[in-house]
Amino acid sequence: MNPTEPIRDPNHVQALAAYFFHRGEVRNYVLIVMGVHTALRVSDMLRLRWDDVYDFRLKRVRRHFSLVERKTRKSKTVALNKDLIAALEYFVEHSNPVSGAPLFESRKTGRSISRVQAYRIISAAAKELDLGRISCHSLRKTFGYHVWKRGVSPIVIMAIYAHTSFATTKRYLGLEQDDKNAAYAVISFSTRPECIIPH
Repeated sequence: MNPTEPIRDPNHVQALAAYFFHRGEVRNYVLIVMGVHTALRVSDMLRLRWDDVYDFRLKRVRRHFSLVERKTRKSKTVALNKDLIAALEYFVEHSNPVSGAPLFESRKTGRSISRVQAYRIISAAAKELDLGRISCHSLRKTFGYHVWKRGVSPIVIMAIYAHTSFATTKRYLGLEQDDKNAAYAVISFSTRPECIIPH
């Protein structure tokens, strides 16, 4: 089986979010937006409650939230960027948030959707959009790949992922030969013949 890869093309990220947005599937739209903007594992996203992201007293989306990661048992604080805040505000406007209710609630059970259901939702949309093999974990990896491409230090990315080895983070970034080629192209010491200062 091929390992899960990040979504490298930003247009594909937007297409996946737009797919659910235009179908009026706001919960699934927010699932995509949150996945690519927080680097959370889907198991941690699905544990979120409305209270984690929405302040019922102030009637506004929070600017950050904290949780204990299920896998690592480490505490983590997640800052919400403007895209995620806007998506959550849209979610609030088009749903009926209830204190204590799951953020990603199943319409059938009233509980949070399962990891299997989340996988089915994402992979079916990716297939319909012809985006290749995309899973829940692709969203987590997409975050790292794109912040790295924008110049965020791999050390910071490693800390966000709570990885204990850089080798794991490197695998998450899904570096391809094109990325390595770009690194070679960026370095220049003006040593070309025309740049050498004559004696």
